[in-house]
Amino acid sequence: MLVKYLLVFFVSMVPLIELRGSVPIGLSNLFGSPIDVLPLYIICILGNMLPVPFIFFFARKILVWGSNKKFIGKFFRFCLEKGEKGGKKLQEKAGRGLYFALFLFVGIPLPGTGAWTGTLAASLLDMDFKKSSIAIMAGVVLAGIIMGLASMGVFGALGAILS
Repeated sequence: MLVKYLLVFFVSMVPLIELRGSVPIGLSNLFGSPIDVLPLYIICILGNMLPVPFIFFFARKILVWGSNKKFIGKFFRFCLEKGEKGGKKLQEKAGRGLYFALFLFVGIPLPGTGAWTGTLAASLLDMDFKKSSIAIMAGVVLAGIIMGLASMGVFGALGAILS
């Protein structure tokens, strides 16, 4: 069982997969019996949130550092420009609701959204770390609830009932 706990924890830290992939693994019979819901969510949230401070404080510095390097410079400049352009557009649309927009961006489990991307956006927008972290963690919790319900077949059952 320890192997499954570790697997879920580490999968939660992987970009693009994050908690969205670790919750279904934890609830499945893969690698043994399913993990109880409460410990599963705690492990997944901790694993998903662990990289957040590192991304927030170092991502921009790494992108700026690499932007003038021979092989990676073009890609790093693209990431910086895309992030800043998208961030400014989001700021204009969200206005004062920027942290709520960040919460929804992280919380709705769609491809390309999540704690990694949300934290990178917050970093590029020079948002407040504490407020951003709270919005990101709330989004991770929301994504976990949605993925848990989806993994248990709740949405499929609702669809069958309503159709």
